[in-house]
Amino acid sequence: MDPGASAGNQQRVSTPTDTSGSFRRRGPRFTDRIVAEPAGDGQWPAEPGRYRLVVSLACPWAHRSLIVRRLMGLEDAISLAIVSPIQDERSWNFSLDEDGRDPVLGHRYLEEAYLARDPEEGTENGVSVPAIVEESTGLLVTNDYPWITIDLGAEWAKYQRAGAPVLYPEGLREEIDAVNEGVFHDVNNGVYKAGFATKQARYEEAYTALFARLDELDERLAARRYLVGDHITEADIRLFTTLVRFDAVYHGHFKCNRQKLAEFEHLWPYARDLYQTPGFGDTVDFDHIKRHYYQVHESINPTRIVPLGPEPSAWLEPHHREELGGSPFGPEGTPPEPLDGPLRPLPPLDM
Repeated sequence: MDPGASAGNQQRVSTPTDTSGSFRRRGPRFTDRIVAEPAGDGQWPAEPGRYRLVVSLACPWAHRSLIVRRLMGLEDAISLAIVSPIQDERSWNFSLDEDGRDPVLGHRYLEEAYLARDPEEGTENGVSVPAIVEESTGLLVTNDYPWITIDLGAEWAKYQRAGAPVLYPEGLREEIDAVNEGVFHDVNNGVYKAGFATKQARYEEAYTALFARLDELDERLAARRYLVGDHITEADIRLFTTLVRFDAVYHGHFKCNRQKLAEFEHLWPYARDLYQTPGFGDTVDFDHIKRHYYQVHESINPTRIVPLGPEPSAWLEPHHREELGGSPFGPEGTPPEPLDGPLRPLPPLDM
């Protein structure tokens, strides 16, 4: 993903490390929020039909927003654009669309939305996904990935489907934030710190912290179905998008190879439980994921060969996590309607 920006704009020509050999992630450049009742500068109104969510199916940070949009039933309120998993020197592009342009925004590259917002410094921190773009003007509203999911879950309540879950309940926010803090530094970002390290010591530090945190999470999930409370929250969504990529990408490609996710006693059934929950597995595309990491990160994989495994059917094996109690959407929640088909299939790999 992004060598230096928040969420996913690894360009094949960039170097994501500093002089110490450490991976450095830059924060989001545009931190405006879309809220139910705007109260000043930097706040936009939650208004159906006004915004377009731009994601990569490969990017774990963007994947979060895709899951939340689906869980909350906001498909009719916020349109969706899916970029190609293969970036070039201008980063994320719409080459999968007809004529290589997004049919709503008219852009060939997501950077056009960034430059529409700020012509001089719009791409200073890179071009990252997820991004929310105003449809009528084509300019970027926000790329603040942590707040995008929180606000989709809370600030769009008026337009959410009946039975939508409460993903960031007030009484659990302190605990959710504490779990998310550790997961972000050691797991979500930790795999990147290991994968992009250019010094042995920096790699070993990230590797050690990653597996220490995974061990802690594995123990935490021994007697509870979800990370916080008795139904899915922001914490589960943020961990899932890294876990679902772990064996396919991070274990080998990023050298996070002490063990596979499938070898954890509790994390593996937990991840399968989420994968089999509507809104999670049906937004996963292993083809996009593997093509992005293995074909874009040429400094790590110069041959650009995409592995065939692991076998995705393992994600559908019984998990028995329901025996721990709780329910995915809460006592009054219901699952979203099934998707019609895959979100954006890719053409066959070049031989």
